[in-house]
Amino acid sequence: MAALRDLSRDQAGGNDELDAVEQARRHLVQPWPYAGSVGEEARALIGEGDGIYITDSTGQRLIDGPAGMWCINIGHRREELARVMYDQAMQLCYNTPWYTMNAPSAELAERIASHAPGDLNHVFYTTGGSSAVETALRFMQFYNNVRGRPEKKLILSRGGAYHGSTYLSASLNGRPRDRDWMDGADELVVKMTSPDPFRRPKDMTSEAFSDFLVEEFSATVARVGAERIGAFVGEPVQASGGVIIPPDNYLQRIREICRANEILYVSDEVVTAFGRLGHVFASGQVFGLDPDMITFAKGVTSGYFPLGGVVISERLLQDLRRSNHPDALFGHGLTYTSHPIGCAVALKNLDILEDGVLAHARNVAPYFQAQLKTLEDLPLVGEVRGIGLMACVECVADRESKNPLQLDKNVGARIDAHCHELGLLVRPLINMCVMSPPLTISREQIDDMVSILREGISRTMDDLRKEGVWQG
Repeated sequence: MAALRDLSRDQAGGNDELDAVEQARRHLVQPWPYAGSVGEEARALIGEGDGIYITDSTGQRLIDGPAGMWCINIGHRREELARVMYDQAMQLCYNTPWYTMNAPSAELAERIASHAPGDLNHVFYTTGGSSAVETALRFMQFYNNVRGRPEKKLILSRGGAYHGSTYLSASLNGRPRDRDWMDGADELVVKMTSPDPFRRPKDMTSEAFSDFLVEEFSATVARVGAERIGAFVGEPVQASGGVIIPPDNYLQRIREICRANEILYVSDEVVTAFGRLGHVFASGQVFGLDPDMITFAKGVTSGYFPLGGVVISERLLQDLRRSNHPDALFGHGLTYTSHPIGCAVALKNLDILEDGVLAHARNVAPYFQAQLKTLEDLPLVGEVRGIGLMACVECVADRESKNPLQLDKNVGARIDAHCHELGLLVRPLINMCVMSPPLTISREQIDDMVSILREGISRTMDDLRKEGVWQG
């Protein structure tokens, strides 16, 4: 995205900005850096946010197309959230979760449980999505140890998945560039095909593709052995994989296989929860699932404070309480587990979501998807896909082969660079552009966003033609 482009001194808007750029180059290690620039990189400096907009260091106002990182769900500069942070800090800024508790965390747990599907009635808090997934997996290990099944620890994941940056959660990731130079717990993870209908074989129907995925899953369980598999972790929509929406009924069929083989189904809703698909949780309301655990983060506080968590099935906790190992210790927790400020912010954020934002998101989503779909008339665009208020524009060298590899690998970044100049921040993923704006976006603002994106793609097509990279 534009935030990944290097800033030169003459791009900064004043002394403070110049200082920040130089300070970053000298001292700040950015996330996801390349070895050739690690520790010497400054990225696009953002100074302000307001509603669906951010302002960069040049003073240019931009639509925040990715909503930060899928998370600024109620928009920037919501004074009520800022006041909650202040009020809670003045009352209680922190308490150790090891042997004390606070009221906001208990109230929030009840509120979250009321929205969760099935018997998911209990919440364990973390500091973000990676630690939420890590917690779910550690709980699975503990659960099987207590139940006398220490061999039942393998984890099923899929191509295209993104589940985090901690060691175990990152081991589940299914995007090659995430793991090219990084180690992982490969002995614990079994990966299967991405449920991407756009990339299915040319002569295969969507229904047949769903059958293939389910049969692959069933065959994997049979080959590896259900007695060795502890969990399946899957996003309802593969977000960072390019907004991959699985075929109809695929997830429900996978859930049934998991249930029949006592494989814990972990629905990773770090992106899709808290309004992105118009509901607090998408697993039940959108996909008809009742998982054993749901992970969440990002939108729970709309990005105003780091918070995440896992919602856990009542049945799993009852199994532990009924075991003959009552003294077994789940030795897992974080310094900031159940942070009172984070939980207070999440409560207020949930109030705002329930007081019209969720309904607005459901109402405006069809228009958002329809307007973005019009971009498919551009020859560089292979597919526009999405659900709720998340979407992906995938660019291809030609629509017949759907081959992205013949394109410049930075085509998404090229589009984003043009869009940045025109007033829109995009999240580029190699040959894709992902859009997930704040849920408060209006139809008129959607029109602006799509218009800018159209022009950014058109300018990129002109660039590629001039350079002889693409002849479309």
